[in-house]
Amino acid sequence: MKKVLPLALAVVLVSSLLTGCGSTTSASDSATDVKDPNTITIAWLPNNAAEEFKEARAEIGKVIEKATGLKVEDKLTTDYAITVEALASGNAQLAFVGAESYVEAHKKNSKVIPLVVNSGDSGTLKDAMYYSRILVKKGNGDQYKSGSGYALDNIVGKKFSFVSTSSTSGFKVPSSAIVSHFSKQDKWKDLKSEDLLQGGSGKFFSQVIFGGSHQLSLVNVLTDKSDLSAVDDFDVVSYVDLTSGTDNTPGAVYTVKKDAADPFSKLAGEQFEVIQSVPVINAPIAVNTGALSKKTIDAITQALTSDEVAKNEKIFLPKDSKSKGIWKAPQRFLTTEDAWYNPIRELSK
Repeated sequence: MKKVLPLALAVVLVSSLLTGCGSTTSASDSATDVKDPNTITIAWLPNNAAEEFKEARAEIGKVIEKATGLKVEDKLTTDYAITVEALASGNAQLAFVGAESYVEAHKKNSKVIPLVVNSGDSGTLKDAMYYSRILVKKGNGDQYKSGSGYALDNIVGKKFSFVSTSSTSGFKVPSSAIVSHFSKQDKWKDLKSEDLLQGGSGKFFSQVIFGGSHQLSLVNVLTDKSDLSAVDDFDVVSYVDLTSGTDNTPGAVYTVKKDAADPFSKLAGEQFEVIQSVPVINAPIAVNTGALSKKTIDAITQALTSDEVAKNEKIFLPKDSKSKGIWKAPQRFLTTEDAWYNPIRELSK
């Protein structure tokens, strides 16, 4: 990671992890006594709706079905906003969402709160993080070099790809980093994240595009549709190998695997490098407590946080696994609370 992180982004890591360390609040504490639906619907963001994650999604469903006696079905979405609205409205009672999407859903409906979140490799919330990165195609990194490291100074006027305005690591964190860096300059002293939504003459970027998923935002930079892309590590790790450098640090180079599934099947061997990397709070599986009974929420929470699930290799993949999954061993699910995501809210102030 950069030697000096923007202050607001450092707060995202430090404040949230310290707040979460002692948190044991159960989602059922906020639940009201409601009638359960016949089928529990879990909404998934576009990043996790791909076919290769089908087994991981199905295994989560099996755990919940066993715990509750209710049928479970997936709602695979093509847009972050659809996932947020499904959760907030109760059309989906559960959803795996990023921190920013969670904050948006909670703002729409305060009955939406975190159910569980995956831990760090320590098995605790102290290292429950992933990384928001700004990437360039391999060979273009020298444009952003500053001394022995990298800087954002030369990104003005470039083509930039974000993921979605509802994405924490694909918009909220990188846009905050850009604003934090450039607002110190007289020309950009009034720069706001909203100013990065559109490109063109007189704008900060010459062009702004939204990939809709981290995978497609990465495709954009690999195919020269963008000069730079915001892409997390979590959602693309199964498609690439670390070629050189230290994982998730500026200068790290990654190569698309030969057997990578779509949308990378025709991009095998293509490379990208990291010019900025910032740690971010892990994403929760959130619940609408106005759409499930306390009894059912308790049962789901107990099942997901169990040792049995932590050892389930279809959910938490071993590091040498050839399967495609969402979470990695030796992580596990833990409970947390709404306040753990306050630092994400702070980025909007």
